[in-house]
Amino acid sequence: MSPLRWARSAAGLAPVPLPLAAAGRGAVALALPLLVGVCTGWVVPSVIAAIGALWGVSQDGSDPYRVRVRRLGWTGVSSALGLLAGELALRSGESAAVAGCLVAAALVAGTIGLRGRIASVSGMHLLLGVTIGTGIPVPGPWWQPPLALLAGVVLVLMLSAAPWLWRRYHVERAAVLAVYRSAGEALAAAGTEDAEEARRRMTLALNHAHEVMAVHLAPRSRRRPQAEVRELVRAFHCAVRLGETVTALVWEARPLPPALTGVPLRLAGRLLPGQVPAPAPDVPTARQEAPALDTDSPGRSALADLCAGTDEPDAADPTLRLPEHAWPGRAARVRYAVLLAGCVLVAHLLAEALHGPRGYWLPMTVAFVYKPDFGPVFTRALHRCVGTVVGVAAIGTVSVAATGTYTVIGVVAVFGALMAVGVRHHYALATMGLTAVVFVLVDLLGDHRALYATRMVDTALASALVLVAHFVVWPDSAAHRAEAQTEAAVAAARRYRDVAPEAGPVQRQSLRRSAYHQLADARRAVAHARGEPARPGRSLPDWEGAIASAERLCDRVTAQVVAVGPDRER
Repeated sequence: MSPLRWARSAAGLAPVPLPLAAAGRGAVALALPLLVGVCTGWVVPSVIAAIGALWGVSQDGSDPYRVRVRRLGWTGVSSALGLLAGELALRSGESAAVAGCLVAAALVAGTIGLRGRIASVSGMHLLLGVTIGTGIPVPGPWWQPPLALLAGVVLVLMLSAAPWLWRRYHVERAAVLAVYRSAGEALAAAGTEDAEEARRRMTLALNHAHEVMAVHLAPRSRRRPQAEVRELVRAFHCAVRLGETVTALVWEARPLPPALTGVPLRLAGRLLPGQVPAPAPDVPTARQEAPALDTDSPGRSALADLCAGTDEPDAADPTLRLPEHAWPGRAARVRYAVLLAGCVLVAHLLAEALHGPRGYWLPMTVAFVYKPDFGPVFTRALHRCVGTVVGVAAIGTVSVAATGTYTVIGVVAVFGALMAVGVRHHYALATMGLTAVVFVLVDLLGDHRALYATRMVDTALASALVLVAHFVVWPDSAAHRAEAQTEAAVAAARRYRDVAPEAGPVQRQSLRRSAYHQLADARRAVAHARGEPARPGRSLPDWEGAIASAERLCDRVTAQVVAVGPDRER
């Protein structure tokens, strides 16, 4: 990889829409507990609740509401349990108990950390809870801080899931509509140099919609679905068939007239009424246009059949299941758990030697940085250091002018909103917001030490510790995963090639969806591996070429299946 390309990958810059709703939730979730504490005089519990809200904001995503509830629920439970364990270890007065609690939490976090998003988040927050519990002595009964922390996470959960009351399936609807929009863009790009990339964007949108809709496609969810769910499921299955048809049309490499490129949105308008702008009076609808689409082109003929088929209300739809994720094996999980525990222990001993009590920042930074399943470890460490430096500079500047209590709470709200934006935009921005908020909250807990330079040094030390441990003991972890993912994706593409010509529609769609899902996962794994510094004298294989060839194979097989037509399936 060239130095310029590697630097861009390390920067991780990518434009995304500004999440104003999430920013508002972050501001309210962090300011409200502090306001309650000021009004009631319960400052310490309110600050602990704000820490819980801070961690909740870090896990507040744009997923379907039930997924948010599960992730935030486990975040609250695991962090509260970790805080309780760390607090009890600290109150015992035994330094060995504190170190043992940290190591035990790190082993648990590492063991479950590579088993999926929710398990990873739960393990990380268990460890974070322990680091706070062992590093910050909190007065009052032992049960009060864990409950306060849990209350802060529950507040974020309520704010995040509240829109479910009036727009219950908004996320699912948006994901399905994105498939139709990207399909129209792919048709518009047919016959141009951008056609393959446009088809890939459509596939990614379809993969996302499949993941979002997965819970509604399960057999138990189809027994008595609501009318809105039935509408969404029907629109999704039509989107799956549309993806197959659009792939065939893009493979034909012939420019298409506007009347055809607008068909996906008109289909969406029929299947999801009120969600897309109505066509102009002089523009024919998909229903009127369907007969004209039946030409000598197999792709156009299939598009006409699809338009006509959406008029059948009782048409049977295949059950499409997401492919099983290939989680790292036991050896990888054990190695990660041991490395994480070792890093946490060394960080704790360094903190004790350098700072004595309240030396939680070093092990807390290790818990945040050493998450290889969240992206390249080097990039995460780099962004953590940059975010900490900027956050320290920002809060140091603001603290000069922020004198009153309510002004301080306003500062927390602003940085909480920035953190919520950073969670979706850039890890360095999220770290900046988190760093500034933590400085204010720790000051409210009574730690008035000037720790600006100390925290920057601690962050650099913890990041260096993680990088040395990871790249000395486990330097090829990302490369091995990228290789395994690529091989699995290529095998899925070949399986689709071998079985699809003789398969029925249900099996064919399942094979195609599985192949494209695994190809997208392989691309992400390869990007992860490219984001890590390469070992001297060793170049990584051309995985991108193999993935692109497998994608073209799937496209060709799809075009051939569409060309055969429905007669084969009868």
